[in-house]
Amino acid sequence: MSEYKGAIVTGSSRGIGSVTAQLLAEQGIGVVVNYRAKAPRANKVVAGIEEKGGKAVAVGADLTTAEGPQALVDAAVENFGSLDVLVLNASGGMETSMGEDYALRLNRDAQVAMLTAALPKMSEGARVVFVTSHQAHFINQVETMDAYDAVARSKRAGEDALRAMIPQLSEKNIDFVVVSGDMIEGTITATLLNRVEPGAIEARREAAGKLYTVEEFGAEVAKMVFADVPTGHTELVGGAGDFLEQSEQ
Repeated sequence: MSEYKGAIVTGSSRGIGSVTAQLLAEQGIGVVVNYRAKAPRANKVVAGIEEKGGKAVAVGADLTTAEGPQALVDAAVENFGSLDVLVLNASGGMETSMGEDYALRLNRDAQVAMLTAALPKMSEGARVVFVTSHQAHFINQVETMDAYDAVARSKRAGEDALRAMIPQLSEKNIDFVVVSGDMIEGTITATLLNRVEPGAIEARREAAGKLYTVEEFGAEVAKMVFADVPTGHTELVGGAGDFLEQSEQ
């Protein structure tokens, strides 16, 4: 079992976040399951964890608000005694109803706000994992689909802003790790992109040879919570051959 006691997984009421939360709970870590609006979904994730003997609590918090990140930090400390793992999984920006700067507010500003709120309470030797996509991680070298460009750039801006905090994290012996994956089968982003650009998923599947499912990718994210890697490490899940080739050209 893990020596970590408490974790926050942002955006964990469904998809990759919920899989990651469940796997961390199986390691004996208490997990704050975060949702923005859908409480019943988050409560279902918590119930599933508790049925297996794990510990979890559902906390509604919009990370783009001033109070949202702090609510998650407080919940971790109050319920589990410490905050040892922060998985920055929540992202978005494909939504058209949230205002045109929403992608940057969520994918950059809210990520920094979350880590800034967590840092004073995180224990020595803790770990931060930021979840991104190859399309975002390599956006400065490799073009992506028009429909995803703004989101990809905002996520890369978030990654850069978080990496700039590594010296602060290192003062407390806290590691920062990035997990980057290709398009994930069955996610909302993939579905929306395929709607805007029909054939997008099929094209990525062909280029990559295989696309990960939500369950498979969530397992890779959870694995990187414990992996023996240096701070600043980027784990390219499922390979990124064509991205690496293009970025070298």
